[in-house]
Amino acid sequence: MNNTRFGELEVLCHAPADIPAHETPLLFVHGAYVGAWCWQEHFLPWFAARGWSAYALSLSGHGGSRRRDHLDSYSIADYVDDVAEVVAKLPSPPVLIGHSMGGMVVQKYLERHHTPAAVLMASVPPQGLMSSALGLMFSKPHLLSDLNRIMGGAEVDVSSLREALFHQPVDEAVLHRYYRLSQPESHRAIWDMTLFNLPQPLRMRQPPLQVLGAQYDQLIPPDQVRLTAATYGTDVTIFPGMGHGLMLERDWEQVARHIDGWLGGLAL
Repeated sequence: MNNTRFGELEVLCHAPADIPAHETPLLFVHGAYVGAWCWQEHFLPWFAARGWSAYALSLSGHGGSRRRDHLDSYSIADYVDDVAEVVAKLPSPPVLIGHSMGGMVVQKYLERHHTPAAVLMASVPPQGLMSSALGLMFSKPHLLSDLNRIMGGAEVDVSSLREALFHQPVDEAVLHRYYRLSQPESHRAIWDMTLFNLPQPLRMRQPPLQVLGAQYDQLIPPDQVRLTAATYGTDVTIFPGMGHGLMLERDWEQVARHIDGWLGGLAL
């Protein structure tokens, strides 16, 4: 793995070793409260072993990227600019793979840019976060409260992280490590995803698109994932027995294999 910098942005990279590399790289975009590290756990080395040059960036204010102290000033538009900044420095235009908030960033990126293909994993739908927030308010009010507290930098019980990301068993030591790596999120970005800067599908240059979700996702439930697929006129895949953290769940490799198989069928 190379932990490098693209200007002031942290970018993790795994390159194929001893096998021919695909011409098109992959760029992974993380969701709220985390950084590029969430892709490093499994996805980056797995895809590199199958010939993909795999990159993951930490958005501004996240991970090792610029200005953690300015986190609350960053908007979804700023995160889109981060993606564009990294894309411009890659050897060729990448497939974009966005999870949760990262899926919203990918959608907004496509309003102004082209990409060979895109994958939306448990993504915030183009209609925004309002329905999901209302659903949590009635079904899991304690979880919604803890997410709001994390956004402001407060400590919460580690069980909230388990409930938000996982349906399958997760090792306690691993869960606590993820908790230590988690961080607050920009209030401005959350409001953008709720009301103020939602995607405009008619402006998007829609590439080949995969929409993926999880059966037991507490944050972006399957009905919201299906809404995303319907908006863009594409198929949806809901992975059974999994939660929101598709790239971290015990059965993460099912998701990786699905993406790899789909990419293999495209003329990239």
